[in-house]
Amino acid sequence: MAAIVLEDVSRVYQKYSAKHRFQTFKSAIVKGDLFRSLRPDELVTAVDGVSLTIEKGETFGLIGENGSGKSTLLKLVAGIAKPSSGRLAVDGKISALIELGAGFHPEISGRENVFINGIMLGLSKKEIARKFDEIVRFAELEEFIDAPVKTYSSGMYMRLGFSIAINVNPEILLVDEVLAVGDASFVPKCLDRIDDFRRRKKTILFVSHDLTTVGKICDRVAWMKDGKVRMLGEPKRVVDAYLQDVVIKQEEEFTERQEAAAVVAQEAPPEAPPEGIVPSVAADERREQRWGKREIEIRKVTLKNGAGEEKHVFHPGESMLIEMDIAAREPNTDFVFGVGVFTSMGVFCYGTNTSLEDYEPVSISGEGTVTCRIERIDLINGTYYLDVAVHKRDGYPYDYHRNLTTFFVSSTLRDEGIVRLPHAWEFPQSVRMRKLE
Repeated sequence: MAAIVLEDVSRVYQKYSAKHRFQTFKSAIVKGDLFRSLRPDELVTAVDGVSLTIEKGETFGLIGENGSGKSTLLKLVAGIAKPSSGRLAVDGKISALIELGAGFHPEISGRENVFINGIMLGLSKKEIARKFDEIVRFAELEEFIDAPVKTYSSGMYMRLGFSIAINVNPEILLVDEVLAVGDASFVPKCLDRIDDFRRRKKTILFVSHDLTTVGKICDRVAWMKDGKVRMLGEPKRVVDAYLQDVVIKQEEEFTERQEAAAVVAQEAPPEAPPEGIVPSVAADERREQRWGKREIEIRKVTLKNGAGEEKHVFHPGESMLIEMDIAAREPNTDFVFGVGVFTSMGVFCYGTNTSLEDYEPVSISGEGTVTCRIERIDLINGTYYLDVAVHKRDGYPYDYHRNLTTFFVSSTLRDEGIVRLPHAWEFPQSVRMRKLE
């Protein structure tokens, strides 16, 4: 049996325009520019023809980038906003964890706000009084409940709003990324209470950028993009499709940034090369900090994943192939190939070369491709620069590329530093820990 039904639901907003800031409906009619003021190009479709059926007892996830329509859809279901078109039906009492504390009055106490918000959520004064102690205890605000809400921190605001909403005991729970602003010690309690709702077969509509949690707790997931449902189904399949789309977008944006940087650099006056470095002939090569007489030349550098697909956006743990198309002007017996990885701030992450790894050069002639295979890119989220070089064993450069090649590591993990080291935690019996789902 369905708890929430949406049939071809759309929600359209008018764009804010400074020139129409003070315009009223009456003045628009008098001036005769009402329809010009509401041109289609000044309207934003936040939700566009969405049809969904969410069954009772189902935990349903909504994922997508910012601006995809997820939060608007939740507000439509909650009754905070009305559809511009289509049909929406909800069967059951709703509690919405969307804008916690939005209805709080700052000048009155937390106690009075509990009663006001409880009544707004459909409870009687007697029901609120019965649940009051539990609400305050869960919010951890026993010492502050009689203080004006304006004296509360954002975390206290969030705790009280969550506690009120969760204790309404709804049949349908709407959750929209509200835990992102919560206290670190309070978030596990919130997740545990949401998990309790799942065990009691309550209907949950869950919006989050935490794809790991979405994949674990949801029965089905819908991926939204540009106000439409792009895919609906089993969580892992939908999350994987969404991540692939994100990578494609990151690749496109990365390429655009590179092209824009190249245009800016070409328009800038060339810099003089450092003393002792032989400059390249072309201006763009001076920009790329490339030096050496190219007795052995690196003509092209290509980055690929383990499957041999060319790309510039990688995930932690993914393989990377650094392919260098090389050409030697004449046979040579003294050469070393090397690579180095730097952060966007210039921090040296890693470097190696064939000499350090005990490869002894025998001979080189003509053209070919030298490949450095990195089995795991265990770097944290960010942009990285790659140095590649071929030089003599004593360091004399044949061809050195400094920061010529860049790549991006896209990660949903919350590590800090530079690299993600393989690790695991172990605890004695005296320490109790629970892994958040």
